[in-house]
Amino acid sequence: MTRKTDRSTLRCAIYTRKSTEEGLEQAFNSLDAQREACAAYITSQRHEGWRMVPDLYDDGGYSGGNMDRPGLVQLLEDVRAGKVDVIVVYKVDRLTRSLADFAKIVEVLDKQGASFVSVTQAFNTTTSMGPHPQCPALLRPVRARGDGRAHPRQDRRLQGPGHVDGRGRAAGLQGRGSQAGRRA
Repeated sequence: MTRKTDRSTLRCAIYTRKSTEEGLEQAFNSLDAQREACAAYITSQRHEGWRMVPDLYDDGGYSGGNMDRPGLVQLLEDVRAGKVDVIVVYKVDRLTRSLADFAKIVEVLDKQGASFVSVTQAFNTTTSMGPHPQCPALLRPVRARGDGRAHPRQDRRLQGPGHVDGRGRAAGLQGRGSQAGRRA
């Protein structure tokens, strides 16, 4: 359940990120485009009580591979302080590229009764339906192993040569099709 400042208002913070500084000097850059799309989405949800907070949470020139980003750190502090009810991002990978970090962020949100939305992907934890149906499947490998590796190729590398993946292909062997898993 999302915490509200009153019965009808959800305070929404936009988070933007670009991993390089290239183009950030332009009058209208990637961070501006992300913010504009998120602001339009928040406006489309005004009937649900969504209101944009005035603070900017931008990380231009920061990798999404870790959580050492000033904009993200401030945003999570504001969530913990009860100043933000919904984090709005353009795409989930703007928030983080690490499933382990994603799980940490979701934990912070859950503790505060806050949620997040990706405006270009079917991911919205503010609804009664909860997060996207794939969310538990995405996080399961992170929670089970605790090492952040959840990509199928990484799973196959861990399982070793000869393991057959979900497509019927043997991992660790070259080639495609039905001959890929056969040994001479």
